[in-house]
Amino acid sequence: MHMPPAREFGWGLKRNSSAYFDIHKRPNGQFCVVLNHSLLRGVTAEMLYWWFQNFTRIRVRLENVPGYDNTAVPAYWLWHPYDHVSATLSGSLGADGVAQSGAKIRIREAMQYDKYGWRYPVDNTLQVHYCEVDGWAMGKTIPVLGPAMMLRIHFKDVFRRGRRIGAHYHYEIVIGVSGDHRIAKWVNRKITRHFSPEFFEAWQTHNVIEVGTFEHFLPALFVQRDSGLNLKYSPLMSQAQMGSDATGFDAELFKARLASYAASTDPYLVQRFNGSSILNDETDDSTRHTGTK
Repeated sequence: MHMPPAREFGWGLKRNSSAYFDIHKRPNGQFCVVLNHSLLRGVTAEMLYWWFQNFTRIRVRLENVPGYDNTAVPAYWLWHPYDHVSATLSGSLGADGVAQSGAKIRIREAMQYDKYGWRYPVDNTLQVHYCEVDGWAMGKTIPVLGPAMMLRIHFKDVFRRGRRIGAHYHYEIVIGVSGDHRIAKWVNRKITRHFSPEFFEAWQTHNVIEVGTFEHFLPALFVQRDSGLNLKYSPLMSQAQMGSDATGFDAELFKARLASYAASTDPYLVQRFNGSSILNDETDDSTRHTGTK
């Protein structure tokens, strides 16, 4: 696996303090991770749905990017300036090749590559379980033992006094098989053997930067969506050189989800995607925490 040269977009990348993040580790070795983000700068849930349907297929011609000027690259390279290698979709695809439930996606990247190099590589092929207007989910299953990993994302527009100000982006991942028997514990030790505080710091940094880059490039690509899959981007098209420092949109939801995982004997039952969002129907942020740090 070869890491492409970093893309110097000139963006102000989000800091870990801009998202709520915590981990619950079960006695059998499973990990449950919850993050809660705010996306502003014109990002909407419609844009996020379009992105997850199409990001593996879009090519973007970069302008005003050192080393990449007038070069077409995978859109996946905009989603992170230095950790992403490739994302490819196969299997059961929707009309015109868009992602949908049943497809398979191969993700290749490295966590915080600028600091750790290849210490924390990712090369996984996962099943897409959900790709709808309110979210995305993908995971991996071990025969007989059941789910071994499931990543679940919810997104929804946020309004303030009737005006849309951005999108709520809520992220959860469960890693490891369920059960308190000896086989489950052995499998989980194998799956999570490289998990350390340093790994989770790298993973958190990766995720916060990845989600935060949407504020810079997604609105600019979305307005070109009727032009097909070959688009263009210049950092001059970003609505702001700095990402917003708004904290996670809903502190209470974040705490409640962590508590649910802590109380459960099977975290996949807590996480199960049943076609409905865990985000509250209330969309006006006047009753929610969206402060800055």
